[in-house]
Amino acid sequence: MTQANRPLAAYAALSAGYLGCVLTGLTVAQDVAKPLLMPLLALAVGLRTLPPRDSRLLLGALLASCAGDTLLIFGGPWFLAGMGGFAVAHVCYISLFVRGGALRDRARLLRAAAGYGLLWIVLISFLWPDLTPALRLPLAGYSLLLAGTAVTSAGLSRRTGLGGALFLLSDSLIATGLAHWPQPPVPEFWVMATYLTGQYLLASPVRACAPHRPPRAAARGCRSARECPRPDAIR
Repeated sequence: MTQANRPLAAYAALSAGYLGCVLTGLTVAQDVAKPLLMPLLALAVGLRTLPPRDSRLLLGALLASCAGDTLLIFGGPWFLAGMGGFAVAHVCYISLFVRGGALRDRARLLRAAAGYGLLWIVLISFLWPDLTPALRLPLAGYSLLLAGTAVTSAGLSRRTGLGGALFLLSDSLIATGLAHWPQPPVPEFWVMATYLTGQYLLASPVRACAPHRPPRAAARGCRSARECPRPDAIR
């Protein structure tokens, strides 16, 4: 195993260990491991290979997600604060994907926007009566940002699009739980399995070079602009 792959292997191992703790009910181990997941992913995706602004946006997304993960451990009045942390993460992701070229393929972007927009309307309409009044508006606003990440990630590449879809699925499972809808067995396992996979798929492809900024290719580790893969080739 190369030195560059060790943080990724550590993220995979910690994720698997965390999910194992969920299945076995080791709540203390979950609480210890959960705040470590996103910082470890930040190490795994190689932030130093990115342009400074892209690196800051990705680091912001992962650290805000870490804050959200940590606050959600405490639950209760901390739930909305945790949601706020993830809202910041989505703003960072949307900005990062737009910078990476998510708006260039307008047809793909419009299809994603139409699909996720319809999904948002349907989901919020059905959830609304079953949510407590204090959660309705915050959840509706947060889910718009979540849909924004899903749309822009789909506009960037299929790989990031899958990550955005899994992130949305994870948070949708949480939302249906808040509405007291029927849940799958061990819902926390499915919430975290889709979340951890989605975060990796969202964060890892941005190491690739963006062709619309060729003068900076060498600074991003590419010997020439031609060597930088197109975003739509990242799968």
